[in-house]
Amino acid sequence: MDELWNSGLKELACSPDEKQLALLKQYVNLLERWNKTYNLTSVRDPKNMIPLHIFDSLVVADLIKGDNCLDVGSGGGLPTIPLAIMQPQRQFTALDTNGKKTRFIQQAVIELGLKNVSVIHARVEKWQADKVFDAIISRAFASIHDFVSFSSIHLADAGTMYAMKGQYPTAEMQYLPKGFILSKSHELHVPLVEGERHLLEITRDPLI
Repeated sequence: MDELWNSGLKELACSPDEKQLALLKQYVNLLERWNKTYNLTSVRDPKNMIPLHIFDSLVVADLIKGDNCLDVGSGGGLPTIPLAIMQPQRQFTALDTNGKKTRFIQQAVIELGLKNVSVIHARVEKWQADKVFDAIISRAFASIHDFVSFSSIHLADAGTMYAMKGQYPTAEMQYLPKGFILSKSHELHVPLVEGERHLLEITRDPLI
């Protein structure tokens, strides 16, 4: 298992210190244990969780900008937990409508000792936040249209929305809500994971 971690992190050019690596491994252990009862993810084997969840989250680490980040539809805490471990200087808020999943995220935050993560159990479009966010990310939310429509009320004026996708969502992009544009698209490679990965940066249209 150590070789799996080492080779994948090296390929990502991700260099956790000993404590951060220990926390990433502890998180996978928590995810595996709670998954047996809470059905947090369809991925059961930790050897598959590492590339499919951890590496898939960390591949966007250097592309996210801003001091605070809202993770919409965080599920089991992805990508929030891996990113928060590697980026203690940034504040993360993990939001999900599923109470079992937010309870797990909260427990993981406590056990991992993460001081830069807040957990919210709510629907994003109904949540009354006390601040706006520089970055809003989604790894497993709905369509681009719904992600932007429901979540953009929480976006800072100069903020960016980050949609993590598999194949480039050509059809979905036709329905990008008015007032928003695709500012950048990144084709990603996740170590030990087959198939396409993309990160789309969506911002407010400066001409509107």
